[in-house]
Amino acid sequence: MMYSQIQTLLESLKFKGMLRVLSPVLDRAEKEGWSVSDTLVELLKEELHYCKERSLENRIKHARIPWNWTLSTFPFERQPAVKKRQIMSLTTAGFVEKGENIVFIGEPGTGKSGLAAGLLREALISGYRGLFYNVQDLLNDLYASLADRRTTNLLKRLCRYDVLLLDELGYLSLSVEQMNAFFKLMAERYQTNKATIITTNLDYPKWYDLFKPKDMVDALLDRLQHRCITIRINGHSLRKRPDPSAKKGGKTSKK
Repeated sequence: MMYSQIQTLLESLKFKGMLRVLSPVLDRAEKEGWSVSDTLVELLKEELHYCKERSLENRIKHARIPWNWTLSTFPFERQPAVKKRQIMSLTTAGFVEKGENIVFIGEPGTGKSGLAAGLLREALISGYRGLFYNVQDLLNDLYASLADRRTTNLLKRLCRYDVLLLDELGYLSLSVEQMNAFFKLMAERYQTNKATIITTNLDYPKWYDLFKPKDMVDALLDRLQHRCITIRINGHSLRKRPDPSAKKGGKTSKK
């Protein structure tokens, strides 16, 4: 009867962590002669563990990462242009705390998106909030928000994320309004010391062919590169068979 009462109370309070281990914990407490406080501590630990699990699941769900890729599944052995030690050093999410940006530059298929998604997932595991956004989708949403004047609210929401992953920045057809909204987003994330991860096949000088005018691109790159880790992947496409004659060793710079 006492067990049934405890179970009912936990269900009412929605203490699902305690509820799922109630029977084994009480059995163990009885067998090993735990005190009431020891039993309570064990149940509270399980509740805390459950809450952390649920919180992580929600962060991953709301981050909208389109793949289940992790750094543990990335084929580093097939992409010698990537320095595994450097990538793994970023898994502590220290770049998020410092408000540093990470820009992956490389040809299609070299693993930029996989590495970026892996780092975003690691940041989520560390307790940060993040969001994955394909650049074209972001620009479309920014443009659509202009029609009903939701741009300010959208920018505020995007700036609240600790990490924003912008995937596939490439040659796009952009309107002046889209470019201005993108510039404003990057400026506000810089001012609030938020980390942004970008994957692109365009090295920085080619950004002037994508965005206009020059002075605004200058301002964008100045903010982006102020606290930035640039990782250039000069390797072969992982979608193809590795070329034995391909140049090994990635070139990395930090600005």
